[in-house]
Amino acid sequence: MTRPTPETLAHSARRARTTAEAPGDTDHVRPATPVRATPTQVSGAGSLVRSLEALGVDVVFGIPGGAILPAYDPLYDSTVRHILVRHEQGAGHAATGYAQATGRVGVCIATSGPGATNLVTPIADAYMDSVPMVAITGQVARPAIGTDAFQEADIQGITLPITKHNFLVQEASEIPQVLAEAFHLASTGRPGPVLVDIPKDVLQASTTFAWPPTLDLPGYRPTLHPHGKQIREAARLMSNARRPVLYVGGGVLKAGATEGLRKLAELTGIPVVTTLMALGAFPDSHRQHLGMPGMHGTVAAVYGLQKADLIVALGARFDDRVTGKLDSFAPDATVVHADIDPAEIGKNRHADVPIVGDARYVIDELLAAVTAERAAGRVADLADWWTQLDDLRERYPLGYDEPSDGTLSPQYVIKRLGEIVGSDAIYVAGVGQHQMWASQFISYEKPQTWLNSGGLGTMGYAVPAAMGAKVGKPDTVVWAIDGDGCFQMTNQELATCALEGIPVKIAVINNGNLGMVRQWQTLFYGERYSNTDLGTHKHRIPDFVKLAEALGCVGLRCENAEDVEKTIEAAMAINDAPVVIDFVVGKDAMVWPMVAAGTSNDEIMFARGVRPVFDEDDI
Repeated sequence: MTRPTPETLAHSARRARTTAEAPGDTDHVRPATPVRATPTQVSGAGSLVRSLEALGVDVVFGIPGGAILPAYDPLYDSTVRHILVRHEQGAGHAATGYAQATGRVGVCIATSGPGATNLVTPIADAYMDSVPMVAITGQVARPAIGTDAFQEADIQGITLPITKHNFLVQEASEIPQVLAEAFHLASTGRPGPVLVDIPKDVLQASTTFAWPPTLDLPGYRPTLHPHGKQIREAARLMSNARRPVLYVGGGVLKAGATEGLRKLAELTGIPVVTTLMALGAFPDSHRQHLGMPGMHGTVAAVYGLQKADLIVALGARFDDRVTGKLDSFAPDATVVHADIDPAEIGKNRHADVPIVGDARYVIDELLAAVTAERAAGRVADLADWWTQLDDLRERYPLGYDEPSDGTLSPQYVIKRLGEIVGSDAIYVAGVGQHQMWASQFISYEKPQTWLNSGGLGTMGYAVPAAMGAKVGKPDTVVWAIDGDGCFQMTNQELATCALEGIPVKIAVINNGNLGMVRQWQTLFYGERYSNTDLGTHKHRIPDFVKLAEALGCVGLRCENAEDVEKTIEAAMAINDAPVVIDFVVGKDAMVWPMVAAGTSNDEIMFARGVRPVFDEDDI
């Protein structure tokens, strides 16, 4: 393998400056001016901080502790901003939110033992959602490793299954190279988290810092360019299909391929579905967009995939929330599966045409190949297909019933929030019913405006991720839409936001319960509500307005539909402090449509007790 040149290293290290052009794909960006530093005598900790500066890092999220403390001394004088969080999980999710909003590598720092293990959840979250993140942890001194020393944990071993790669630094002289390699690995190919564990005595040791180092990553050569024969075969299938669907996943966003996707869709006329991780990759308002597929997707999107004769999967992974019962998923479809990670292709569904490559290159080359097909007179006739899909869209639009008991509708709150705030804002969701309603009732027109924990489904994600997104995009309005259960897991980071001047806005959809779990108890457990009542309605414990104020935020409450608009507008008028709105909503609202776990997509329910009616030939 040819080792990267200093120019290549500087480019990959400083992708942070240019990933708006093509996040996840280094070949599309003009190389930055190489960063060079003459050899300087420093401590290992000084080398770490100097490396972060050379890599273009502008902010890190973390908490100091004994093993990592040596790094905090040179950080005191650094150009790198350190944001002191209140829990390491908050640091990890903040780094993820920063990365998802900006396309840059997010960085978090923790000490050894419990500090490092508190990062496990956000690391796993970033791994599942392919987010570029570097986690730096302190470790006990090398002589103490393996002795069960105070605050020792084998974080390298613990995170091995949930990192793209991880390092245990053995010598201070290795620090610049390891950091450069970590950032390169995190941000190229299929993005993901990389952990760098550094023993305390390595941080304290004397070393020489010089930049740039040479990367040594034998065997790491992500395939960016797809095979031409596979592209031509995919174009041929697209030009002959009668019921094709473009199944778009988060990889399209990671590759910065959204403009190409729109051109490909409009050129071919093929309907588009976007997964939960891909919302915003294709405008919700576009006529060809069928919506989100899967467990709580639109009837048209679920039906479109299920009855397709051709599925062109772009940066998607056929996960269970989309496919439902796998052996009954899209039984008549030929599958073209394009992904930068070859391990995903054929993992869950056989790919008739496997394409390994970066989504931006794949889409660009598909555009050229489809154009050649059309020039030769080969154009698919999709009129009947669109007639079927348009009929379904008309008969089964997304909607909701107003609560019969007069309580505030959570769907109404979220819909009005999206309408008032607009499509330029960034929306960050927790996990559960509010997450699904936010995906359904807010219109996402632009990339990187919807952040959520899709793969791991992490309660507690929203508040710190919103904090990270706001740090990365300070001029953009950032709203977290959270549930009363999720909010209580990480809301202490609002103290960080208040003290650090990070004016995020939080809409707490407070239904007094663990909402999605309660919905399942209603539908599948005979309405036996075991341990899902949180007491935030019955006892108002905690009182979210008082809690917000105690954390240095502005607290507001809204309990009826007439006050929703003015409450949201009041929050929008406050830009010098975080704002929390306690939206007290009904507890019985459910998320529909729904494909129950473990069932076929053919069994989708439009509402409780209501199955969609398809044409007899389509059943």
